[in-house]
Amino acid sequence: MGEDTLTTAFTEFVVEHERRVRSALTAAFGIEIGREATAEALAYAWENWGRVSEMDNPGAYLFVVGRDKARRMTRKRTILFPAVAREDAPWVEPGLPDALVSLSEVQRIVIMLLHGYDWTMNEVADVLGISKSSVQTHTDRGMKKLRRKLKVEGS
Repeated sequence: MGEDTLTTAFTEFVVEHERRVRSALTAAFGIEIGREATAEALAYAWENWGRVSEMDNPGAYLFVVGRDKARRMTRKRTILFPAVAREDAPWVEPGLPDALVSLSEVQRIVIMLLHGYDWTMNEVADVLGISKSSVQTHTDRGMKKLRRKLKVEGS
């Protein structure tokens, strides 16, 4: 494969997968670490493009690479979701950032992608490399924890 063809194929890969991987990683680790981990995962994909380009689900693999890099980064930093601005308080529950941090990593990712980014269960399952039923289970458990933490009832 020529250099131009290789670059074009990788660029198309980035266009197709970067946003989804970044969204999942920022849902798990916050904006700063999520973006850094995405960049690291994409660098890894470029360095190993021969192998990555042949995978059935390279987006899910990239998520795992980014997740592992983010976990190493978070040993030194805490996960931080921005506080809710006063002017946003009627539209966003002020306790939501802390409540999200209290969820397990996979519950937080699933909840943020489904309810924050409006992804489908199939899209979430695909990027995480898990089944749709696992996404549903993590959603149900995570929403139950959020409701309990925020002291709200309902759907």
